[in-house]
This record gives sequence, structure tokens and C-alpha cells, in this order.
Amino acid sequence: MSPKIRTPYLVGAVVTAVLAIGLLLAGGAALWADGEKDADGYLTTNSHRFATSTRALASENLDTDLGGADEVLDSSVFGHVRLAVAPQDGKPVFVGIARTRDVDAYLRGVSHATVTDVDYSPFTATYRNAGGTRHPARPAAQDIWAASSTGSGTQSLKWEVEEGDWSVVVMNADGSPGVHAGVTAGASMPFLTAAGWTALGGGLLLVLGTAGLVALALRPRREWPAPVVPQPEPEPAG
Repeated sequence: MSPKIRTPYLVGAVVTAVLAIGLLLAGGAALWADGEKDADGYLTTNSHRFATSTRALASENLDTDLGGADEVLDSSVFGHVRLAVAPQDGKPVFVGIARTRDVDAYLRGVSHATVTDVDYSPFTATYRNAGGTRHPARPAAQDIWAASSTGSGTQSLKWEVEEGDWSVVVMNADGSPGVHAGVTAGASMPFLTAAGWTALGGGLLLVLGTAGLVALALRPRREWPAPVVPQPEPEPAG
């Protein structure tokens, strides 16, 4: 006789199976990404061309929300961001990252383009242009940058991730209009290894839990013997 399925255990098995699959996929993806890092330990994009006829290229606000963890954990836990900018018109180039409010103040009244969206297949960038007639002071002379680099040829900066609102700016070093550059972005993400193995371990534990719940759902119910009812003794013959 087939066992009667215990529905609550079966529902629990389905839920844990879904969670297990999610953790296993996430763990595998994290370890795969960790294995794709370059020799310097960065997960890096290909170089993509950004161009504007204005005086500056800026990213939209990058909201880095660490939930206050940066106050109790070493900053190296969150890794570094690395940008490499190669000018494509022979001009010396500048790249910097600063608080968004400071970038907004620096570019106020300056013609510039903000990158609002990026598609990668094929690569296309969408910009929001802001007009202006003011000639900005040389970007390298400003003290607003958390990290920056300027000069001829490819420029590279490395920024230690901090909580807050940030923007990336690419300009010609002299602030002249017409910015054309190939940009490569990378991140060290040192937490990938630990996160990957933790997710895989959690997924395997949930797989075991799923197996246990399935076994409980299919376990046949124990048949208890019927109680013995005492029979009355026959009365003796008179």
C-alpha cells in the first residue's frame, strides 16, 4: 500500500529546494566571477568609448550604501574601484571621483554630458546634456577629488569604496570641449570568495534539509494495533 503524503512536510521541502537552488546558483556565480579577475585581482570590463562635444563627461550619482558597516569593518573589506581612461584624440586627459554635490558645484554653468544608461550588446551609451558657457578651472587644480589622475596617455585611478553619493568625471586636462576616451572599469570585490563558498555551503545544507523533509512527507504512518477489549467471563451454570 502506498504511503499517504504528509502535505506540510512536502510544502516545506519545496520551499527549501527553491532556496537551495538559489544559494547554489549564487555561490557558483560568485566563485566564477572571482576566477575571472585579472592578475591584479580586479574584475574588469572591456574598454568602451565615451564621447561628447561638451567640456566634461560625468556619471550619474553613484549611491554607495554600506549600511554603516564601514564604521565597524576595515575599509579593505569593501574593496577598490579602478578606472583606466585612454584619450582617443591625443589630448591629455583627467579622470576623478568626488562627492556628487561637489561635482555638481564644479560643473554648474559648464556644458557637460551625464551618462544615464549603458547597453553592452552592442555597446551604446545614452547621455543627458547640460548647456553652459562657463570655462571651468583645470580639474586637477580642484581639491574635491577623493581620487584622480591626469596626464598624457592612459590614466588610471584606484578608489577605496566609501559610503555616500559619488560621481565620476572625465575631462580634457585643460577643460576644453570635446571629450573622447576609452574607459575600462574594474572592482576588486574581495568578498566574492567567502560569499561564494558560504552560499554553496548554505545551499548544500538546504539540500540535506529538503531530503529530510521529503522522507518525512513520504514516511508511512505507523499503524497502531487495535486495543484489546476484555471480554466478560461467562457466568457459572446454576
